[in-house]
Amino acid sequence: MQFDFAPFHDWEINMLAIKKARKLIEAKPTDEASVALADLVLALETEQSYPLHRLYDLDYKRFELAMEILAEWRLDRYYASKIKLIDASNQAREMLTAQSAMAATAEKAADTASGNPATPTTSQAAEPQMPGI
Repeated sequence: MQFDFAPFHDWEINMLAIKKARKLIEAKPTDEASVALADLVLALETEQSYPLHRLYDLDYKRFELAMEILAEWRLDRYYASKIKLIDASNQAREMLTAQSAMAATAEKAADTASGNPATPTTSQAAEPQMPGI
């Protein structure tokens, strides 16, 4: 009697996707593929929706990684690895948010320095006047 253990072997190989994704996100947290994968992980964790078209925008290797993440998530086996991946995904999102905020602050400072402030300062802002009062 011969048994076919191929599905088990494939399953063990595929269980590395969470670790691969974590390493990718940690290495390049602002890369488009990392951001897409991090958002996928956070959507899975929080049971929020995720726009599938973002997966199709990935190159084939990253798309396959996303599919492996989905398969692993469904199995929900390596809980500790999943926690590390969620942590890396949250850090990547925070880093991207911080970069956006810093860019906005720098742009605002540049506008102010050039004498063209985007928003009036308190000395420039006048109280609104009500007509007829």
